[in-house]
Amino acid sequence: MGVDIKEPLARRQQSRADQGLPGKKEWSQAWVGGLIVLAVAALTRFYDLTAAAIWGDEGSSLLMSRYDLAGIWVHAAHDVHPPLYFMLLHGWIEWFGDGIFSIRSLSALPGIAAVMLGMWLVRLMAGPRAALLAGLLLALLPTAVRYSQEVRMYSWLGMWLLGATIALVYWVKQPRHTQALVMYALLMTAGFYTHYFTALCVIVHWTYLLVLRLQPAHPLKLIDRPAWWLTNAAIVLLFAPWIPGLVDLIQHMDQLKANGDVGWELPVTLSSLPSMVWDFLIQDDGDNLPRLLFSTVPMLLLAVILMTVFRDRSRYRWSVVLALYTLLPLLLVYGVSFISPVFIERYLNAYALGLPLIMALAIDRLLHGFRIWAFGLLALFVGAELVGLKTNATVDVNDQTSVMVEFVNQHYVAGDRIVISDMLWWMPYVYYNRTDALPLLYTPPLANGSSSRPNDYGFGTLVNGDAHRIYLDHLSQLPRGTGRVWLISTADQPDEFAPLPDGWQKISETEAGNNRARLFIMGSEPH
Repeated sequence: MGVDIKEPLARRQQSRADQGLPGKKEWSQAWVGGLIVLAVAALTRFYDLTAAAIWGDEGSSLLMSRYDLAGIWVHAAHDVHPPLYFMLLHGWIEWFGDGIFSIRSLSALPGIAAVMLGMWLVRLMAGPRAALLAGLLLALLPTAVRYSQEVRMYSWLGMWLLGATIALVYWVKQPRHTQALVMYALLMTAGFYTHYFTALCVIVHWTYLLVLRLQPAHPLKLIDRPAWWLTNAAIVLLFAPWIPGLVDLIQHMDQLKANGDVGWELPVTLSSLPSMVWDFLIQDDGDNLPRLLFSTVPMLLLAVILMTVFRDRSRYRWSVVLALYTLLPLLLVYGVSFISPVFIERYLNAYALGLPLIMALAIDRLLHGFRIWAFGLLALFVGAELVGLKTNATVDVNDQTSVMVEFVNQHYVAGDRIVISDMLWWMPYVYYNRTDALPLLYTPPLANGSSSRPNDYGFGTLVNGDAHRIYLDHLSQLPRGTGRVWLISTADQPDEFAPLPDGWQKISETEAGNNRARLFIMGSEPH
């Protein structure tokens, strides 16, 4: 009896297709194309990586990372973000130092990894052409590039969530293989320990499984499986050690608002939604665009997404998971922001990564019979991305906070005092400070006589332990030292130090990065 080798071979080929792996004939092209896409991703993320100066939020990351792991756990519980990124940054700095290229590389690398994961995800859903196209569009996405160049957690969140979505897709294809759910639980837990907006991804994934469950023709009852419920229970269990800190933070929301760590976001309007789309694409809210263009392009992208979903008759409805990943968090946060504004680009950056993926899927499908439309959509999307990349790369290196601090560093005399008007200026100043002085934070009493010192929540948790060394309530309390004092404040606002003590004389001033540094000779000591 002969052995039929065709059937096992067919099974192996089908298995490779189910895993999103290219066949032997496709492997070489996919490999070369993928490497080119990753090279583009690396180029866009490492280009001018050190051009922009460290700003306030980045400075807070660096201050948090100075604590040991136990200290990070404690202080992050009083901050508005969970601890994982700060712990990673702490270890990274120990290994590679705190140079600006080093610390921003910790964000660039997961940004590049997210491009690879985006290609992988789309390859699981479509052919290699769609995957390469998705990788290219994601490599060029300006919002992804921007937050791959900041000392913050946003590129890490995108990597975790795309990875978790890949694991979900593997499980949907082969629900008996629960190894994918183990990886899913670990990646989603990492997401929760990175940013609280991971909860939006949970909603996306549950909604997708519900859509599969409600399909009229061939319902897939994966959402009913005990393995799925146990996986989500495992995520809750793994995140449980952090829940007491989160509850405490919520209970002290008023103190976060008092410090300005939350509650500073602008209220949303009807134009906020299209503005966010323009922010993702061109790094500008689009207010200066012609009104027809401002509203038409976001509506066109929405129409393309909906058309791709409605035309999808596949068993797994892959376009649905990409559409939900892109749209549902955006719409939910927009809706919530009418009550409590949180509609901020960087908070939604991880979900913006879905936009180029669903666009790639749409373009790939339009190429079958609608080539002109496909190339037109591709040109529109890439053109907008190139505008955004140009916006990102437009950095005046001479108009940065670091330039102002370097001026002080060069003209500093041992014994000078340095006083900074605002916490958001104080944190990056500490990073660039090369003098032997500990910069002081100016905390004058409020008009009602109460203290303006930060409390133990938000940014205040990073410095309150050294309150006696850092806070300065009155300029008249300054020790004389050399008799010279540097006042660092916002350049385009009224003087935050006014009124100055009698007899102070300004002898030098410089401005850069919306900062103003003024050097004063203090008046004679009172008799």
